[in-house]
Amino acid sequence: MADTVQPDGMADDRPQSFAAMRHPGARAYLIGGALAMMADSIEHVISYWMIYEKFHSPMLGGFAILSHWLPFLLFSVWAGGLADRFDPRRIIQWGMVLFMLVSFGWGVLFLTDTLEMWHAAVLLVIHGIAGVLWAPAGQLLVHDIVGGKQLQSAIRTMATTRTLGLLLGPAIGGGLMIWLGPTYGIFVNILIYLPLTLWLWKAPYGPAFRKEERPAASKLGGFADIVATLAAIKDTPVIITMIAVAGVSSFIVGNAYQGQMPAFAEALGYGGAGMFYSLLFTANAIGALTAGVVLETGGFLSARPRPVFIMVILWCGAMIGFAATKSYPMAFFLLFMAGFLNLSFSSMSRALVQLNAPPALRGRVIGLYNMSDLGLRSFSGLTVGFGGSLIGIHWSLGLSAALLGVVVMAMMLVMLRKMPDGSTAGG
Repeated sequence: MADTVQPDGMADDRPQSFAAMRHPGARAYLIGGALAMMADSIEHVISYWMIYEKFHSPMLGGFAILSHWLPFLLFSVWAGGLADRFDPRRIIQWGMVLFMLVSFGWGVLFLTDTLEMWHAAVLLVIHGIAGVLWAPAGQLLVHDIVGGKQLQSAIRTMATTRTLGLLLGPAIGGGLMIWLGPTYGIFVNILIYLPLTLWLWKAPYGPAFRKEERPAASKLGGFADIVATLAAIKDTPVIITMIAVAGVSSFIVGNAYQGQMPAFAEALGYGGAGMFYSLLFTANAIGALTAGVVLETGGFLSARPRPVFIMVILWCGAMIGFAATKSYPMAFFLLFMAGFLNLSFSSMSRALVQLNAPPALRGRVIGLYNMSDLGLRSFSGLTVGFGGSLIGIHWSLGLSAALLGVVVMAMMLVMLRKMPDGSTAGG
């Protein structure tokens, strides 16, 4: 397996569309990951609705974001260190077990009608810890499966298949709520995590199957790990820049608006737990899925810094429009565009980071990116969620997106002067 991208001039390095899906191991892992992400999405659709119906609290919606993403901020680099030192397959399996336990916990609380705010907080925190375990280990396992040469395709395809799970999740989650009710729907959801969990048991990837000898990873640490990882990448501006862009986007806006989706649906005139509520979740996922297909088939296969900045700015415009519109069709369209742009810039920035990371610290660098991209979403719960309890969710989302647009434009003007747009993955 190659750890760097081969020169563009080599005849057999011409990119193929959906190259990762041509690899049987990658195909099995990506399909299993899509199912697990679908189960994750189903759980959110059902649990967010039940929380909203029981408590009608924008504050709790903001806390749902904070408690869910804060573990990524605190433990991402540590989880990346675990993935560097141990078998990523087993780490992912532990994450899946925690996901299943959380769905079981929701089901018991719904069945006994004993759900309280503190129950919701605990389950969301455990769910976040499961995601922390999965994220760096899952990305490192993809590198083990396909190597560096096809990693851009693998990252993009992984984002696309996970988005397919997100796309199917709201539809299936809404269907389960209508057909079986939230309680039995969440119990059925446990089974959807099983295919990935079982496939990983004997999958021929991970440390014991690596063809190349990787430098030994350092021992696990705490804050010192973060400092050491930053020191190791300080002379790689493309990594620093992409981590910064991901962090500021997540800090100010993130995906906090999803926790408020029941209230947005109600404001648009569709307050029931039916098709129109689910479709607002689905619109974002359809846009992301479309982006994955377009990027894989349209020849836009080389990740570069400048398009990342531009797409973040356009994403801010879509979020401002969604916050302001009173038209359901326009809201659906703007969420579609937001999903398209989000997958595009996030998959490009992640590919740039992962391909330029030092091999011995790849898990930690991925963890550092996740800490920035996912962990800082905790605070978007403050800007959009808690801010929504003060000035309304529409104003809080619109103003947060406008602020982010200004910040990213300033970053683009400053950072691209230090880093030519010719900085690509592996270069």
